[in-house]
Amino acid sequence: MSDVAAVEQFVKKYKNLKQEIAKVIIGQDEVVSQILISIFSGGHALLIGVPGLAKTLMVNTIAQTLGLDFKRIQFTPDLMPSDILGSEILDENRNFKFIKGPIFANIILADEINRTPPKTQAALLEAMQERAVTVSGHHYKLSLPYFVLATQNPIEQEGTYPLPEAQLDRFMFAIHLDYPSFQEEVQVVKATTSDVQAKVSALFNAEEIIGFQQLIRRIPVADNVIEYAVKMVAKTRPDSDTAAHLVKSYIDWGAGPRASQNLILAAKTHAVINGKFSPDMEDVQAVATSILRHRIIKNYKAEAEGISEEQIIKSLF
Repeated sequence: MSDVAAVEQFVKKYKNLKQEIAKVIIGQDEVVSQILISIFSGGHALLIGVPGLAKTLMVNTIAQTLGLDFKRIQFTPDLMPSDILGSEILDENRNFKFIKGPIFANIILADEINRTPPKTQAALLEAMQERAVTVSGHHYKLSLPYFVLATQNPIEQEGTYPLPEAQLDRFMFAIHLDYPSFQEEVQVVKATTSDVQAKVSALFNAEEIIGFQQLIRRIPVADNVIEYAVKMVAKTRPDSDTAAHLVKSYIDWGAGPRASQNLILAAKTHAVINGKFSPDMEDVQAVATSILRHRIIKNYKAEAEGISEEQIIKSLF
């Protein structure tokens, strides 16, 4: 199949996928789109939202519709790395046998990732970057596609361990979930308090998803679009000559090269799901907020004056 036909097929399948997910998830259209862009770009995502916004249900539903294996890890202060990766035990013949942990799945929901100490947070790092884990000197490959969706509660900061910047940088997107609108909440209450349960079908399988991820990487990008993305990221660095006025006043640290790579990858996926064969500057702008939001570090002045990351990012366009 030619790439043009593959893109057209992907657009159709993506529309059906969104409709299938909408049977269970009411509203949150933009959030679902960003999670799917992240998956088809081969990245990971961080979901930031208060409890009760159906984050777990959303990830579970997406995993089912994509035909992927899904595991949930509830992060707590006493969670150990072996609880995530797995451990070696002595079997009945007194031989060491490796019991796989919950990290061996296609989609991992790392629930409340900032509740666990850095040692355990770091256990995810190798898996996210290398798609492999090392336990007791043995190297185990994870099955592809592999995708970590971590959630964070923005209101409760007591007894939490904020993710270090290097680890935040591993997440392609930081997605903010807001409360549903009045109409959406009415529909949610109707749907969840009756005895009718919506069922979703698997529309993809692992091989197809890997195929579409490779297709997206083959999408050509014009040099001016790549330069636009790199210039946008350079503008977030306060020491840069091209830094925007808001950046010089309110930012301590800007985004690194991984932001530029992710902007282009996500822009390619955004273009393809909208039926385009190459991304343009609008596609870069469409994904910029969620990609740059967690990569710029505001200073005290920005906090004091109530300047948001979104305002700063919009000034870069």
